[in-house]
Amino acid sequence: MKRVDRPQDRSCRSKVKLRIRPLSGIQKMGLKIIESYDGSFVLEPEAKAALLSLLTAESFLQQIALQLQCSRLEFTELLFQPVPYSSETPKGMPAQFEQYHGKSDFAIVNVPPNFMFQAKIFKPSRLCAIYRIFKN
Repeated sequence: MKRVDRPQDRSCRSKVKLRIRPLSGIQKMGLKIIESYDGSFVLEPEAKAALLSLLTAESFLQQIALQLQCSRLEFTELLFQPVPYSSETPKGMPAQFEQYHGKSDFAIVNVPPNFMFQAKIFKPSRLCAIYRIFKN
């Protein structure tokens, strides 16, 4: 098999010249460090009852158990609002809930947005729920 060399003629290259301009019209955004953030919230009793029924529904518990590969789950009835990362909250959750982070017998689950909507919870816009994991 004979090797065919490509011609060295560079005339086939594009002759478009790019103009590079300084980014004078773009504002630089700095990071705003948050020293403290109030993640407290209060749910109306009807909204809380509706949310608890959704979070303890057998089909939802089975779906989470399947993903976590465990035999069963139990909702601890602990809910928290995720908070911005800061020196006081390095895990993005209120300090009293950090004890559950990274533990093999607990799972922190984002409450699905459709659950929040069905329970008519709009403030806060995001919640997390803590479940106890049972392996056997």
